[in-house]
Amino acid sequence: MLQNEKTLASAAAKADMDEKTARKYKRLRMLPSEVKKPHTWRTRKDPFDSVWEHVSSLLGVNSGLFGKTIFQYLQREYPGKFADGQIRTLQRKIKNWRAIEGPSREVFFPQEHYPGMLGASDFTSMNKLGITISGVQFDHLFYHFVLTYSNWETGTICFSENFESLSEGIQNALWELGGVPKEHLTDRLSTAVNNSGNPEKFTDRYAALMRHYGLDGRRTNPGSPNENGDVEQSNRRFKDAVDQSLMLRGSRDFSTREEYAIFLRQLLDQLNSGRRERFKEDLKKLGRLPMKRLESCNRLDNIRVRGSSTIRVNHNTYSVNSRLIDEHVNIRLYVEHLEVWYGQKKVETIPRLLGANKHRINYRHIIDWLVRKPGAFANYKWREDMFPTVRFRMAYDSLMKAHATSVAAKEYLKILKLAAHESESTVDGVLRIMIDAGMKIEFETVDNLYKSEMTMPSVKDVTIPQPNLIQYDALCMFQMAGIK
Repeated sequence: MLQNEKTLASAAAKADMDEKTARKYKRLRMLPSEVKKPHTWRTRKDPFDSVWEHVSSLLGVNSGLFGKTIFQYLQREYPGKFADGQIRTLQRKIKNWRAIEGPSREVFFPQEHYPGMLGASDFTSMNKLGITISGVQFDHLFYHFVLTYSNWETGTICFSENFESLSEGIQNALWELGGVPKEHLTDRLSTAVNNSGNPEKFTDRYAALMRHYGLDGRRTNPGSPNENGDVEQSNRRFKDAVDQSLMLRGSRDFSTREEYAIFLRQLLDQLNSGRRERFKEDLKKLGRLPMKRLESCNRLDNIRVRGSSTIRVNHNTYSVNSRLIDEHVNIRLYVEHLEVWYGQKKVETIPRLLGANKHRINYRHIIDWLVRKPGAFANYKWREDMFPTVRFRMAYDSLMKAHATSVAAKEYLKILKLAAHESESTVDGVLRIMIDAGMKIEFETVDNLYKSEMTMPSVKDVTIPQPNLIQYDALCMFQMAGIK
């Protein structure tokens, strides 16, 4: 400013500054911002000076203590000395202590990703999205696989963190991808390992899966989920995308699970469409797939069938045919079902139970012996599984009102045996007719109605009369004439 003006007075006036002040800055050869001293002194007394040595000793022992926790402790130790409004002062003081004197913080090191090098995977819960199938809450997980270079992603619906879900998810991803990256990264898989009940066997099976595909399997360090940050971030972004798509769809309900799976597949295709260029680079570096997939099941051999006609598999109870009592069977445990093998032959396929200490009892397996021992029915441990539909339950309750317990059990078990050996749906239909008509429930009546139902004409034999077109023409004439 001085260089452009003839006098100091005119320069000071243009800078909106007193001439004496301008002369001072000229003499010092410094700008106003350089003369100003930083504010390093307190304007009021620090209320925590007298106790700071105590506070710093607490932080020295455990630097993770919250400021609020320490403040509440000080209020207890020094009653009436600290008002609630002073908590912010203490929190700022602790914040400064952590930045200047506290322990060093964990450093996150940005990673450079290379094409075809790393695929990361994780399980994520989808329950908070509120998805329903035909109005029923659909609780499930999503096995999420991501190529860390291009962020290409895919996944598989599953219901539990176990080896079968992990194996199915990885293999689905690799065969969809059409190749194999050099490395596969997961977290510690602690839930899946615990669910297996045998950590050593889980580790061996996981290693065999990696060998089959020529993958270098890596796991994050304990307590370091950030090491699998790419897929963790992808989990969040993917669920956000699902949530937004559901909002646009206008409904979170799907008629079938297959419809929901198609919805997810279309969303994944849409998300991956913006990653094509980098994905092409990934594809060039991927290794070749093996000749075939590895079987995604856990084989459990030599399982003894108990006297209750049940087997115990992964902390759950399943019934099998009573012919197998005291025999030993082999089990192939898949993601959503299990197979029972005896003498190198598959004899049963059963839906897999999720969780632990649950049971699935098929009345067809034991009904023949229940009919012979009706007295066991009243207090049977899994009696509720003996009512395949609500109408069977209503029939039993009706029999209990009309007869003694032993008679009611005999009558009901004969009805159940008819359903087991003939047709459950037809017997259920007969019970519906009888209940709606207020008829007395008896086996003999059910059996007679069942046999009459069997002789009814099938749907293809139904004759539909020819419509009367004259009546239709007359109706049209009335409408044209404005007659209602």
